[in-house]
Amino acid sequence: MEIIEQTSGAVKVLKPRGPLVQGDADQFRLRAQAVIGSSLGRFVVDASGIPYTDSRGLEALVELTESLSQTGMSLKLCGTTETVREALELTDLSSLMEHYEDVTTAVRSFL
Repeated sequence: MEIIEQTSGAVKVLKPRGPLVQGDADQFRLRAQAVIGSSLGRFVVDASGIPYTDSRGLEALVELTESLSQTGMSLKLCGTTETVREALELTDLSSLMEHYEDVTTAVRSFL
């Protein structure tokens, strides 16, 4: 899995490319945890490059949500593909995260 990291003002944006499954999910979670620590929670996941996820990928997203909630923040996802969105809705995890259409809207939510 390739993970692209960008900065938009004071907000870090991670864009994983590839399925969010097994070992890749662990790699993504570790990278995201490091970004959360360095960005004071101003963090967005651009999920447009994730075609699908498995239970380990969903677990990684929940773990990030829990880390952010300890600081009063929530996980912000944008560009979520239909397959990933359905997985989140079917498992009742969608409500734990904030969803945005695109990176710009998600970044602006910090203002």
